[in-house]
Amino acid sequence: MTKEVHSVSEEGFSTTNNIRDFETTIDAEGEEAPDTLEALLAAYASCYVPALRVGAQQRDAGDLGRIEIDATGDLNDDDKLAAISFEVSTEADVDDDTAEAVIERAHELCKVGDAVKESLEADVTFQ
Repeated sequence: MTKEVHSVSEEGFSTTNNIRDFETTIDAEGEEAPDTLEALLAAYASCYVPALRVGAQQRDAGDLGRIEIDATGDLNDDDKLAAISFEVSTEADVDDDTAEAVIERAHELCKVGDAVKESLEADVTFQ
């Protein structure tokens, strides 16, 4: 199995991406659309949501209900990602030990997290 994206940039730093029947725009300068790093953070957080849900089921935490993730990417002096952190809020009341088990499992399941440098694995807080 492969994943395919067709990306076109007519000029400047904005790129239109065709993903199956969907179209997204990413602007490296962040003027016309989310920039590349914002898009990566969004993809990472979007991947982490189902990983949390499955991790919660597998670690007996039950249904997490509504999940909100505030993703933060800290940049180094070269404007490259140096660190990523997630602040996760859920409707479920999960104790600290169970939350740690869910986070550990979610890290194992998240495909985007798997694709980024190991040093950029999200630092996650769970509320």
